[in-house]
Amino acid sequence: SLAARGRGARAGAETQVGNDLGSPEPLRWLLRSPFDRNVPVQLELQELLLDHVFQRLGVASQGCVDHPIVLTEAVCNPLYSRQMMSELLFECYQVPKVSYGVDSLYSFYHNRRQNWPCSGLIISSGYQCTHILPVLEGRLDAKNCKRINLGGCQAAVYLQRLLQLKYPGHFAAITLSRMEEILHEHSYIAEDYIEELQKWRSPEYYENNMHKMQLPFSNKLLGSTLTSEEKQERRQQQLRRLQELNARRREEKLQLDQERLDRLLYVQELLEDGQMDQFHKALVELNMDSAEELQSYINKLSLAIEQTKQKILQAEVNIEVDVVDSKPETPDLDPLGSEQSLEDVESINDFEPLFAEEQPEVEKPVAAVQPVFNLAEYHQLFLGTERIRAPEIVFQPSLIGEDQAGIAETMQYVLERYPKEQQAVLVQNVFLTGGNAMYPGLKARIQKELLEMRPFQSSFQVHLASSPVLDAWYGARDWAVEYMTREEGWITRKDYDEKGGEYLKEHCASNVYVPIRLPKQAPRTAEALAPSRALASNAGGAGDQA
Repeated sequence: SLAARGRGARAGAETQVGNDLGSPEPLRWLLRSPFDRNVPVQLELQELLLDHVFQRLGVASQGCVDHPIVLTEAVCNPLYSRQMMSELLFECYQVPKVSYGVDSLYSFYHNRRQNWPCSGLIISSGYQCTHILPVLEGRLDAKNCKRINLGGCQAAVYLQRLLQLKYPGHFAAITLSRMEEILHEHSYIAEDYIEELQKWRSPEYYENNMHKMQLPFSNKLLGSTLTSEEKQERRQQQLRRLQELNARRREEKLQLDQERLDRLLYVQELLEDGQMDQFHKALVELNMDSAEELQSYINKLSLAIEQTKQKILQAEVNIEVDVVDSKPETPDLDPLGSEQSLEDVESINDFEPLFAEEQPEVEKPVAAVQPVFNLAEYHQLFLGTERIRAPEIVFQPSLIGEDQAGIAETMQYVLERYPKEQQAVLVQNVFLTGGNAMYPGLKARIQKELLEMRPFQSSFQVHLASSPVLDAWYGARDWAVEYMTREEGWITRKDYDEKGGEYLKEHCASNVYVPIRLPKQAPRTAEALAPSRALASNAGGAGDQA
């Protein structure tokens, strides 16, 4: 649910929405979302998202959308947010009716079994936040719902911070998209966090459980693709370009100086011809006071023009001169000479075995310089304890400095708000849903936490959603098919006109509707008005006397 709109010169470009964005990293600074965490606040962007959805579904949205809409909303959604959403759907799209529900309740509705109780405790952990939702007799108990402002987004940011500190050389390559990929494919939740950290201290355990992630890299080292001759040729080309650029600038400067000198010489000719009025008028235009100042400026400008001409000639001479070959010629050396004695020849023959041993090493071709490290291995991320540290923040928010309670403490707090009989009913159906429910080990961790907080020999059951990410959509689809012909849960245009946009019709997967109750003013009776009238009459009499 993201959109990217171009700025500046690209302001007229079409806004990209949803999966049309491709990779979000190049557009990270342009991304905008209609949500503040999981509450829609930017209705302009929400309209863009709805247009995109209707277009991809093949639903005609010109004039009106003649289809009922089932929409998910946050737990205990603010009335203002629902009001703006209803106004958008009814006023802009002219939909016939709308139903609002909670995503985790839809998932609970979809995963219900024949032998499941209607009551339960839902733990929904998503991208932005985590909810603990008690359900009694098939309806949400909104008064005891609790929310933790931690989810997959904060885990990805925490993992990014850990790896950037561990690998400062790959700071730019450690992006949020890659961190989310690591969370989805390599992370898990430890059943006992401290005990798991102790296991990671063992080298054997580290080698067996450490995961490697390969970052993209180039196999060519900078500077190794060019030979010394090519580098020298490139330097010479750059030197020629600089010389040509300087020559062009000197010619432009020479032309401007020559035009100024011609203008000054024309003014000087007016003085020589005796045209004093025109001469003084020209001096004023040149911001000069006397003929001596004019002559001084002419001399300086003539000298500058001569120097510029000499520099241009010198530069042309330097460009025309050919580059001298820097390779020294190898002279024909004859160390023995044409006149050498027999003793010298014999003494040299004594050293020939030594020269013969050293000769092969001298004649060996120089091998290419190889890097002292494996470039591919240098661009690898070694994931050790980071695999469990990032997901652990939903159980221990203090790891990232958050002053909040984790899932276990919040779950215990919610259960303690009920009597023991209802607690026993709720723990018989602890339901896990949301994106974070896909972490391996979450179900075992919840079972361990419940075992620690529940009384001795008490029973409980923990169930995992069949598809934690998509079950909310499947549940909304099942509810819409079952309740399509009923009035329960549907807000019609008539309800919207009569009761306002914040109005909600409750159903088994919805929030609890709490209408806005404005305090009524007490009616002013005749007895209450009598003293005020008497005061007014007395004030009027006093004024007349004054």
